[in-house]
Amino acid sequence: MFLAASRFIFFLAFVVGALVMGGTFYLEYGPGLKPCSLCQVQRFFLLDFCLVNLVAFAHGPKGFGMLCYSLASMLFALGGAASALRQVWLQELAPDQLMLCQPELACIWRDMSPSEIISMIYRGSEDCTHIHWTIFDLSIPELSLLAFIGLLVLAIFQISRSIARDKLPRDCDVK
Repeated sequence: MFLAASRFIFFLAFVVGALVMGGTFYLEYGPGLKPCSLCQVQRFFLLDFCLVNLVAFAHGPKGFGMLCYSLASMLFALGGAASALRQVWLQELAPDQLMLCQPELACIWRDMSPSEIISMIYRGSEDCTHIHWTIFDLSIPELSLLAFIGLLVLAIFQISRSIARDKLPRDCDVK
């Protein structure tokens, strides 16, 4: 029964992540909101989170494998939460403290080293600070941060279940 429950949690995490991803695509292609570089980084982390959980659901790992998938999920959720938190923080800054011009992401990938890319993306730009859309008085980065925190909770729950399962005596049948 433990394996079925862990597979369900991986599937639940995948579905929630996929729904959030669907929401981001709706905002891009419905109202036409163009994602900034930090939004694209958050999508990257969200996509990786979804893929890890989908593979974990299909694989149905036990023991150490379940812990590895859960840790990967947690790392991607943490990366997305950090990116969203950075964008929320940038939205609170005064305009004179921002980098006003930033090249397109394709140019950044082609012309810069990996450390320069990360530095430039997380430095943010004017595009990252504009609040174009809100719901319940929350901006898109704030909603993204809440979503990543929820996904992080699912990953941590799965990790704690994996650790607790490993500490059970071997003669017990987990039901």
